[in-house]
Amino acid sequence: MRRNWAARLRHGTIDGLRAVTLENERLRVTVLPGKGGDVVELLHKPTDTDFVWLAPQGLRDPRDHLQGAADDVAQFIDHYEGGWQEVFPNGGAPSEYRGARLAQHGEVAALPWECEVVADSPEEVAVRLSVRTRRLPYRMERIIRLRSGTAALEIEGRATNESGLRLHAMWGQHLVYGPPFLRPGARIRLPEGITVIPHESAINPPERRVGAGGAWPVVPAHGGGETDLSVVPEPGAPSDIVYLTGFGEEGWYEISGDIGMRVEWDATVLPYLWMWHELGASTGYPWWGRAYTVGLEPFAGMPTDGLAAAVANGTALVLDPHETKVARLRAEVLA
Repeated sequence: MRRNWAARLRHGTIDGLRAVTLENERLRVTVLPGKGGDVVELLHKPTDTDFVWLAPQGLRDPRDHLQGAADDVAQFIDHYEGGWQEVFPNGGAPSEYRGARLAQHGEVAALPWECEVVADSPEEVAVRLSVRTRRLPYRMERIIRLRSGTAALEIEGRATNESGLRLHAMWGQHLVYGPPFLRPGARIRLPEGITVIPHESAINPPERRVGAGGAWPVVPAHGGGETDLSVVPEPGAPSDIVYLTGFGEEGWYEISGDIGMRVEWDATVLPYLWMWHELGASTGYPWWGRAYTVGLEPFAGMPTDGLAAAVANGTALVLDPHETKVARLRAEVLA
């Protein structure tokens, strides 16, 4: 039964792409099964705050080959509307794995996903998204759930190796934050004892541990100087990326300004947190000085050099024949 109260679902299209909206008294979450299962809205209704960054180029249909979808980088970047993507089986730069050429951030973010409703009651709503990769023998599922009365989005991801071979993958949640939520001076908190790995050291990482109480160390910044990673910089600050690990079984972080977001995930499957800043300093392709965003992305594997690099350094996810890996994640608004 169609409802305008408690937990509810809406189906429709956005710019010609299939869309599903999960909503309750506190959150409205819009997902695009027609484009990678992207989350393009994560709105806290009481404060009218959308947490996800929306790219200035807007939403583009990845089926539009006139936009350069055949290019290994453009396939993702030219159709990147911001928001929150599932990244699999490659993370970062294009890479080659056992004869398969993999584009920037892999396959699934550019594919249409099947979508079915698995819960639709006043107490909770949930949809299951599913897709098969085309260049490697994987099946992905993603159950997205919203319960009545909560400000928390729950996601359960499943990656299944459908072959009789032992295979590798990179798997990540490409979750980025932007205005109006993201502002200079916003704070980032982590558990104690986290290792910070600068990008330049990702192949042979030194250990830089967060101090007691979640205080961050300063780390070398691109172009010289140092960066305090616990504070979101002013517009125009240099672009940067680091990798964080050492979370134990459960990973978590909080990012907060006037209100905040706490993300928790299964760090036994996604043991790394990619943290990157793009704050307007990049004046060439693809940002043109127009981005102000921070990514905090749970991942299996690093660095952003692609799957082959992650296999070489031993951080890639391993899936045995016909094995399924399950990764759970919860994103809750702190208000």
